[in-house]
Amino acid sequence: MFAKHVRKIKRIIVGKDGGSSVEEPLKTDEFEAGGLTMRYRFWIGFISVCIFVFGGCAEAPKPQPAYWPTEAWRPSTPEQQGFDSDAFVAVFDAIKTQSLPIHSLLVIRHGDLVLEAYFYPYSGETLHNWASVTKSITSTLVGLAVDDGSIRSTQQPIIDFFPEYHKILTGAKRKITVKNLLTMTSGLECGYEPGELEALAMQRSANFVAEAFKLPTHTRPGIGFSYCRGATHVLSAIVSRATAMNALQFARQRLFDPLRIKEVAWPDDPQGVSYGWAGLRMHPRDMAKIGYLFLHQGVWNGQQILSSNWIRRATSRQVIVPGSDANYGYGWWIGTKELSGVYFAAGRGGQRVVVWPEKDVVVVMNGAGFNPARLAPLLMTALKSDRPLPENKPAYERLQEKIALAPKAPQPAPLRELPPQAHTISGRTYLLEPNLLDIKRIGLTFEEPNQAELVFQLVKKEYKVPVGLDGIYRFTASNPEEPTLAAKGHWVGDEEFVIDYTEADGIQHYWVASQFEGDKITVHINDLTGELPAQIITGSTHR
Repeated sequence: MFAKHVRKIKRIIVGKDGGSSVEEPLKTDEFEAGGLTMRYRFWIGFISVCIFVFGGCAEAPKPQPAYWPTEAWRPSTPEQQGFDSDAFVAVFDAIKTQSLPIHSLLVIRHGDLVLEAYFYPYSGETLHNWASVTKSITSTLVGLAVDDGSIRSTQQPIIDFFPEYHKILTGAKRKITVKNLLTMTSGLECGYEPGELEALAMQRSANFVAEAFKLPTHTRPGIGFSYCRGATHVLSAIVSRATAMNALQFARQRLFDPLRIKEVAWPDDPQGVSYGWAGLRMHPRDMAKIGYLFLHQGVWNGQQILSSNWIRRATSRQVIVPGSDANYGYGWWIGTKELSGVYFAAGRGGQRVVVWPEKDVVVVMNGAGFNPARLAPLLMTALKSDRPLPENKPAYERLQEKIALAPKAPQPAPLRELPPQAHTISGRTYLLEPNLLDIKRIGLTFEEPNQAELVFQLVKKEYKVPVGLDGIYRFTASNPEEPTLAAKGHWVGDEEFVIDYTEADGIQHYWVASQFEGDKITVHINDLTGELPAQIITGSTHR
């Protein structure tokens, strides 16, 4: 059985037919759409292949667990749950040899925490940004509002919630339904171009919802799939209108509090609407509870938190994603017919919540620009049996050593003498030409042998970030609702300074190479998460 699955992991996965509805008969809607950009094809492939981790079979009814991880997860050795400690050790070796920027890896089976590991520079102690996994939480809140009648139906037109926008929501926009937003088939001109520039424009506007409504239509609603941040933000606004609470407040009352998820941060737009598409910050252990709730069809400790009908709809194929083997439900990605029964929430940079009902498994991962597919075959082979395996104490002890070392910083690298250019450019401020990241100015200061300082202005905010010159990240923490910045750098020759700039508990990760010539600077920026194309930005000490 397990070998059969391993042979199939070379197939990219798509989702199963069917799905049940709270308000309409069991059915599956199939849509056709036009071509996708290369950026979008890459991104879908990137998130699809992670499903190799757990390509299971159809779900079977399960008895309710004897305990619930409301207060804490119960630990277990891998062997007690049919996993092989030696295979998990191989996972850690692969992460190290491939220098994967993974931040956490949690594996849960039969409700027991089989593996929990955090990786430098993330310690696991702070909240982590989950990127587009937020979309799956937003869709879940819509389900809760449908369950209690605050939203009548997924077929309800969105104009019902925003009558004041009747002059903007005209023509085809008047036909956009809640379901269209859930399935990314709004028809809005959104998500087709690299970097999703319309989303950046929305985030820089005074009214996110109004900006989303101003988007032109690309197709009729329900016709074309387009992964659109603005569409999911409108869903969050619908939750606010329907429940008289923003998404975070509603989630605390109906979802987080019953599961004892206490520490959460979720930014608001200028009107107080929680970001619907991204930005939710939670601990990995708490995000695993969301996966466990779905695994048990919305039941938690004997209480039906979310209807099983909604979960079946959300995790069944509602739309075929064109140009990809991935399928989409209501904010959740779906597995294939051959590898069916698996679904997952996915976010840029490696954020994943994977649910495999047949094997009673939940896997949680996050990071800053790694491809989970690189670990997928190893994680697949780690699951050996549906029965407990003989304990393997030597392998288990090696695994515990790996877990203990993973979040620790490496040994400092030997320092090299700074080149003359470092002293020449130290303290200078370079004004940059317009760019996608909207960086206005940048500068470097070299006053210490093992640490530099990067200063830059992003939009209207100035950042001062220490940069380790000894191979060790330096950290900049502002407040719990914002990520902890981490940076290290080194000189390549005498003219180029390279910075590894990331978020220790977030998703952003950039490789920034700056070249200097006289009073000019050329900055090469590579986004390791794949959201933005590589950029070359020029600037000078004056314009």
